[in-house]
Amino acid sequence: MFKVLSKQQLSPDVFRMEVEAPLIAKKRKPGQFIILRVDENGERIPLTIADADPKRGVLTLYFQTVGTTTLKLSNLEPGDAILDVIGPLGKPTHIEKFGTVVCIGGGIGVAPLYPIAQGLKKAGNKLISVIGARSKSLLIMEDLIREISDEMIVTTDDGSYGMEGFVTDALKSLISRGEKIDLVVAIGPAIMMMFVCKLTKEYGIKTLVSLNSIMVDGTGMCGACRVVVGGKTRFACIHGPEFDGQEVDFDLLLKRQRTYLKQEKESRERYLASLPR
Repeated sequence: MFKVLSKQQLSPDVFRMEVEAPLIAKKRKPGQFIILRVDENGERIPLTIADADPKRGVLTLYFQTVGTTTLKLSNLEPGDAILDVIGPLGKPTHIEKFGTVVCIGGGIGVAPLYPIAQGLKKAGNKLISVIGARSKSLLIMEDLIREISDEMIVTTDDGSYGMEGFVTDALKSLISRGEKIDLVVAIGPAIMMMFVCKLTKEYGIKTLVSLNSIMVDGTGMCGACRVVVGGKTRFACIHGPEFDGQEVDFDLLLKRQRTYLKQEKESRERYLASLPR
């Protein structure tokens, strides 16, 4: 059992949670994730480790309430416990001094981006951060990202805050002003990562993405998280979750992400109907 230490609601659908997990907190590296199960009858879902405090033995998680499991998780309070937390899983991000790095986070993707951006900044890179959301109320971790960045651009689809437009518009503006970009790291919705990669490919800029494919066991045995990268089948849980974005078959990834939409919707509706009114 893994104790919930704190919970904060950041928007109608986004939560920040601290969970006691000493062994994972000591070993976790940027880019890695956990798989958790809220209760005995629950499914297993992956969540990226947004931050960790080895001294306190605490993981910081950010999640959006989309399906039944994240709804259950959001209903836990400090003092409650999560049944299973397994990790750290996945290959850590390769961190070195590249030069100028642009880290791009869309929506909840800002959370997994944060530890990677931290690591890249500590390695001596010039860090330009771009974070975006549909509207101001959905932006997360702005202050934390700004604190470690040499430059930061915030975008909102509706223009309610920062630059009106998409993260790709911000990236275009950096390229247009002549910024020499050595690496782009993009994490967020698959459609966002796809368009970032299309843009960077035009300019020959190396781009890493973190793939949020369907995942069950996290050890490469089930095959649910398979993706196609460079024409070859890869498992996001053990070969990733980070890949060369310009080699990812995003059309297939988007198709696979929609596989269980009907079942997920039915499960969510049953769970909401079961809650006390």
